[in-house]
Amino acid sequence: MELSYLLGFGGHHFTEALEGAIPRNQNSPQRHPKGLYPEQISNTAFTAPRGENLYSWVYRLQPSVVHSPFKKITSNVFKMETPPFLNSEISPNQMRWNPRELSADSKEDFFESLVTICGNGSASKQEGISIHLFATKKENQKTSRYFFSADGDWVFVPQNGALRLLTEMGVLDIEPLEIAVIPRGIRFRIELIDSEARGYLVENFGRPFKLPELGPIGANGLAHPRHFEVPVAAYETHAIKSEIVCKMGGQFWLAEKDGSPLNVVGWTGSLYPYKYDLRKFNTINTVSYDHPDPSIFTVLTSPSEQLGTANCDFVVFPPRWMVGENTFRPPYFHRNVMSEYMGLITGIYDAKESGGFVPGGGSLHNACAAHGPDAETFAKASQAKLEPTKIQNTMAFMFESRFPFAVTAFAQENLLQEDYWKCWQGLKKTAL
Repeated sequence: MELSYLLGFGGHHFTEALEGAIPRNQNSPQRHPKGLYPEQISNTAFTAPRGENLYSWVYRLQPSVVHSPFKKITSNVFKMETPPFLNSEISPNQMRWNPRELSADSKEDFFESLVTICGNGSASKQEGISIHLFATKKENQKTSRYFFSADGDWVFVPQNGALRLLTEMGVLDIEPLEIAVIPRGIRFRIELIDSEARGYLVENFGRPFKLPELGPIGANGLAHPRHFEVPVAAYETHAIKSEIVCKMGGQFWLAEKDGSPLNVVGWTGSLYPYKYDLRKFNTINTVSYDHPDPSIFTVLTSPSEQLGTANCDFVVFPPRWMVGENTFRPPYFHRNVMSEYMGLITGIYDAKESGGFVPGGGSLHNACAAHGPDAETFAKASQAKLEPTKIQNTMAFMFESRFPFAVTAFAQENLLQEDYWKCWQGLKKTAL
């Protein structure tokens, strides 16, 4: 039974699947009237400032401590990596990858299908991010396999096919053009809604994501809190033996449990999974001349201890009007101390109209690596009629980090486009 308005980001929420699951007068009564077990989940230190303190009280059929001891998984069934990677390199070259194709004989579930492209920082030091790709089939999912990461938050960006994320706090369905975030430590399992699914997964080892400050933009613009959706309490009661996989320090551990760990009947607090529809992003853009920086497209930010320099920014480039006087309209040529991994969910990215950057693929421009529109796009945009133009049917995104990305051996040997650098060679030297 839903007892509160469960839409909104950053607030304190209250939801129960059965009326009375959450005590009305105190969090932890001596004896719960329905026999449920109170448990608190904290994602910040107890003494974190009130506005940043992330915790929730959950009321469950059985405490989450009830399971067999975790044992390290020594097989290579899980291929995702955590920085620092073996045989990796931090390259100054512009890099671009093709999409990951799903083989007809693949038997991998979502977690087994994850492969790592690049990453930075350290899970144990709680800084940096790691970027992975997934490609899996509905028939391969293991309904008795549950997962949680002690390393960081998980950001799901589906590119093809919809996912169902069944979490301790309820269910989130996401399709391409939507994203979801499951906080560090929250247990969940995955089902596919469509027959296949492919996309991107980002681990955030740093501070939890939040909405960026708006500054001179004012109260409105970019992503609005009311458009973030939070799950309503739901619980599983099946008696099937479950396996719980934990990722900690880049290692994988397995414990067993009788029944499901998703046994929360009600919860209340400021810590929860959430989803967001990228199509609701309110784009701010120029109406006079030149370009605002791409930070104007920030959906979520993971701050660092250095004010204004993010551990990670999540940025989107959605459909939008392009208006500007005597202005070159695609993204400008650029070098940046921040490092940028870009992906494409659908359509064509307006700085790479000559091809190569395709849905499901990705590109990396590390710190100080020069990048910008390819030669064909530059020529076309330099001669285009300057009138209001709408970019449509597209959605690119970027994860930007203060640390340079190390590229895994897998990414160096698979899917890499060796000729990416050639897209700029048609930019001839000006003869004065």
